[in-house]
Parts: sequence; C-alpha cells; structure tokens
Amino acid sequence: MSKPLILITNDDGYQASGIQALASAVASFAEVYVVAPDGPRSGTACAITCTTPVSISPIPPQSQASVLCPQVKWYSCSGTPVDCVKLALEQILPRRPDLLLSGINHGDNASISAHYSGTIGAVFEGCMKEIPSVGISLYLQRGQRYEDFPVGSDTLIALSRLCQRMVKEGLPKDVCLNINLPTAHIFRGWQVCRQARGLWSAEWVSATHPFGQQAFWLTGTFTDLEPEALDTDFSALRAGYCSIVPLHVDLTAHEAIDKIQRIIDKV
Repeated sequence: MSKPLILITNDDGYQASGIQALASAVASFAEVYVVAPDGPRSGTACAITCTTPVSISPIPPQSQASVLCPQVKWYSCSGTPVDCVKLALEQILPRRPDLLLSGINHGDNASISAHYSGTIGAVFEGCMKEIPSVGISLYLQRGQRYEDFPVGSDTLIALSRLCQRMVKEGLPKDVCLNINLPTAHIFRGWQVCRQARGLWSAEWVSATHPFGQQAFWLTGTFTDLEPEALDTDFSALRAGYCSIVPLHVDLTAHEAIDKIQRIIDKV
C-alpha cells in the first residue's frame, strides 16, 4: 500500500525553519512535496498572480532544506501561497494529495489575522479543491523569532499523529482547520474553539521614501475584544493549549438571510 501524499506550502518561503520542521514531522508516514514561495509572502491572503508569469523550480539537493529533509521533494515558486497550491496540483504532484498543510507560520494567525494570512489563503484554496487542508502557525510575541522559540518535538509528534488521523478520516465538506500553537516547552493538548473577536489599530508608522514621498510601514497593535472568554483561540493559547478553529469557505451569513429579505421586501 502506497504512502499518503501530503502537499505543504507556507507564506514565509521554503527556506523558513517552520516549514522545514513540519515537512520533517510528517515525512515519517507520508510522501511529502513542498511547493512554497521563493521568499516571504506574508499578508497575501488568497491573492493570486494574474499580471505576470509565475515560475517554479526544484530545490537543488545541496540546499539547506533538501539536506535537512532529503526524503522530501522541494520546489520554490515565484508567486503567492495560493499560486503554489494551484501549480502543485496541476503541474507537479503525481496524484491528488490526501492532505494539504500550510505552515508552520512564524507568527500566529489567530482571531481576525486569519483573514489577511497567506498561510490561511493556501488552506482555503485546498479546501475549495475539496482537499483536507490545515493551516499551522506559532504564536510569537513581537520581535521573537521562530529559531529562538521553535516548536517542540512533542508538539511536532502530536501534529504528525493528528495529520495521520485526518488522512484517514478527512474533514467535513467545505471545512478547513486553523491551528495555532503556543510557545510552550511541552505539549498540553488540543482545544477546539472559535475565533476570537479582535481589532487591529495604529497600523501605520512613517517610513523614509528614497524620492521624498510620504510613505508608511504597515505595523499595528492587536486587541482581543473578549479577553475574558474561555472558548476562543486566544484563550486556548494563553492557557498553553494548541487551538483548533474550524473554518468554512462558504462566506454566506445564513442566519441573516431572512432579516435581509425582510428589509428588501420593504423597499
């Protein structure tokens, strides 16, 4: 019986420590292809490249990624994470993958940050293709690096076991998972929860432009709008648990249909 096939991508680039750790963790039980951007693509959400050609190249065996995970097939892509998924499915993979993983992202994608994330954009693309798809991110404080707070070995083992289970059982139709990991030394367990309500503010700081034009760097401060809640992704992370938020690609606000219809009927 052949091994399951797993496609992995990210928005930090194929050189990132997180994607190399994830590929190593699941390569023990699966045939793994990594198709990831050739550099950082954070904040690209579901963006696709429409105005220029997108290139893709195999990573040479002497590269760091190939040396660390020689059993994994590595490719870099000039496009976005969603481009990576689309190209992998049509041009690279020998068959349909049993699972799509995106990450491990260097920084969390909890609460509303999931809307901006290239990590989660790739997950939505896989879900829309009816492939069980999971985004995995590490909660880091501002200024912290993955290399200084790497995901622990016991958490990587737990991730591998979870992936094996999802390969066997799949996920509900049109549902994907957004997993966020705490910076913890030990694995405390999973907590299935909801997305916290949050808000980004103070999102721009002045920057120096080479031609003297007014310019800004995107930054921002995140506020958890329900810090006392016990059933959100941030509450799980604060307690040291790995949060799992089920997401669905259907953006319809089904509970609002009747109310909107009543408004329309009065026009």
